[in-house]
Amino acid sequence: MARIVVVGSGIVGLAVARQLAGRGDDVIVLEKEPRIAQHQTGRNSGVIHSGLYYPPGSAKARMSVAGARSMTRYAQERGVAVETCGKLVVATDESEIARLHVLAERATANGVPARLISATEARESEPEVSCVAALRVESTGIVDYPGVCEAMVADLLAAGAELRLGESFDSARTEHGSIVVETSSGRLTVDALVNCAGLHADRIAAACSVDPGARIVPFRGEYFELVPERRSLVRGLIYPVPDPRFPFLGVHLTRSVTGEVHAGPNAVLALAREGYTWTDFRAADVADALSWPGTWRLGVRNIVPGAREVVRSLSRAAFARSLARLVPGITAKDLVPAPAGVRAQALRADGQLVDDFLVRSAPHQVHVINAPSPAATSALEIADHVVRQLDEVVAA
Repeated sequence: MARIVVVGSGIVGLAVARQLAGRGDDVIVLEKEPRIAQHQTGRNSGVIHSGLYYPPGSAKARMSVAGARSMTRYAQERGVAVETCGKLVVATDESEIARLHVLAERATANGVPARLISATEARESEPEVSCVAALRVESTGIVDYPGVCEAMVADLLAAGAELRLGESFDSARTEHGSIVVETSSGRLTVDALVNCAGLHADRIAAACSVDPGARIVPFRGEYFELVPERRSLVRGLIYPVPDPRFPFLGVHLTRSVTGEVHAGPNAVLALAREGYTWTDFRAADVADALSWPGTWRLGVRNIVPGAREVVRSLSRAAFARSLARLVPGITAKDLVPAPAGVRAQALRADGQLVDDFLVRSAPHQVHVINAPSPAATSALEIADHVVRQLDEVVAA
């Protein structure tokens, strides 16, 4: 039995801790917040992703396809609300049809059950949608991710793990084959450390003398919800055909397991690692982002779409117009603000987003540096990978 610290109680950290505790390791989860799943995990649209968008053979593609099954199965077994409802990716004009066909080919390559359908067929499931063609993706689902996290906490506590809320990680060093961890509450000596700190993963790695290989640059995704009397406009999940010139999917419409219809997210540079509004400002975080050459290089390549995202952030009418391309009945008066999220996106110095999951290791340490969406979908698969990698670096 090894004594292991896991930093972070988002869904990935909890999945790793659960697996380690379940096999008999002595596990301590450190979480600086007073509650679990307070950031990326608790602030997303609750979608179980199919693996449609990711390059064939990538970790995201493989783990999403497997995760769509394993996350659904886990939620069902633990009594957490989940539904495999499928989704539509819709081409709103003829110029998008070629890209829709490329997506269909990628679905086939990734083993994702999907089929091209006509506009008439699309309106059979989404009567209010506007499109000239669509891709129906069968394996996409919706789930209560905070509920999944609560179930994972119950599992790991039952296995004897310790969850320390309100205790933050400060630094770690290697001494005589052990890891000495300094926290806000004192010192721990452990056999191994796993970093699943999300928005702060690169900083945790650096505090362990590990080069993260990229920097986390936070992008805020803002959401609205349809007012209750207009939720009938959307029955399931409706997505646009993604623009390959822009690194994010674009605003979409997703029904939750509790019936709300989320609209969004957009993507704007956040002014703090945990910057959920324009007024959330932390000078050190802004300086950190702006001092990274990759931030400027990414911005130069995406001036036009980036400006469009800012306009959508500042104007509910502009946000509504984007949604109306998918469902013409939506207007600004149909939208009410919903909690925003911040995507912990790793960015390389050359301005390239880290497309795939990025995991770095050192003796007795594993650091999950890049795990944005679809990490929640893939949490159980990521946990398998991290535990295998941890075993390798401990045994080396």
